[in-house]
Amino acid sequence: MADEYLSMCTTTGADFIKKNVNDFQLNRIVVAACTPKTHEPVFRAVLEEIGLDKAFLEFVNLREHCSFVHRANKAGAMEIAKDLLNAGVSRAKKLETIPELVVPIADTVLVIGGGVAGLQAALDLGNQGIKVCLVEEKPTIGGKMAMLDRTFPTDDCSI
Repeated sequence: MADEYLSMCTTTGADFIKKNVNDFQLNRIVVAACTPKTHEPVFRAVLEEIGLDKAFLEFVNLREHCSFVHRANKAGAMEIAKDLLNAGVSRAKKLETIPELVVPIADTVLVIGGGVAGLQAALDLGNQGIKVCLVEEKPTIGGKMAMLDRTFPTDDCSI
């Protein structure tokens, strides 16, 4: 089933997708439109809402991969768009569920380096109640900052 809709990434577009998935019992969606960078999460959310695995979305980027690149050759751009769409449909046929592995996360962090950044990271994490192990190869902490006498622009003591 193929259809055209002016603004697919809107709420009404999402409703349009949901209706067509239900009416035609679709199990894959191919979106041939603009950039997936900003719009792909919208379509993945629609798939999750209707109970389809979010991996069953194939996005064909006609904006950056076709119309922007070939704007001087409209006939050639149309042929490329057809090829991209055919490739997207072919790929969608092969899409499989991607299992998500949930692993337990320990609330202990290893911070490597006792320079200014490492010390600040260790302090920030410790203030959040996370156990921190700070490792520094030198016998003192402070990193490059420990080598300085004064700091710019305030001329404060660096230690």
